[in-house]
Amino acid sequence: MNIVETAAACGLFKILGQALEDTHLTDMLSEQGPFTVFAPTDAAFAKIPSADLRALLADKPKLRSVLTHHIVAAKVRAPRERLPNTATTVDGRKVTMTVEHGFYKVDEAQIVKTNLRASNGLIHAIDSVLLPR
Repeated sequence: MNIVETAAACGLFKILGQALEDTHLTDMLSEQGPFTVFAPTDAAFAKIPSADLRALLADKPKLRSVLTHHIVAAKVRAPRERLPNTATTVDGRKVTMTVEHGFYKVDEAQIVKTNLRASNGLIHAIDSVLLPR
């Protein structure tokens, strides 16, 4: 299964799946890859105030910008202790993966499930939506 199919089968990413479909990013994530997706869970999207979330989901260009900040066009494994690594997302910005107090993080988000394997890459489930700066 590719990244899109793996995310759908996992059951944690209903909002993300719909957002990827709405912004036509499912096409890219169904290609050969490899890709890494820092995938906000439904609980991560629920942290956004409902009016703000509705506005984000309705604004397709802004939504696409936010989502492309979660995708790296390479395989990025979880970091090792004291060895932070950075990756450039498809929107051209950098994210930093670290281990803090025994927890994997990407920028300020905690990685709650690492290395979900797909035929064309990896998914790391995260507990917050990464907002590009």
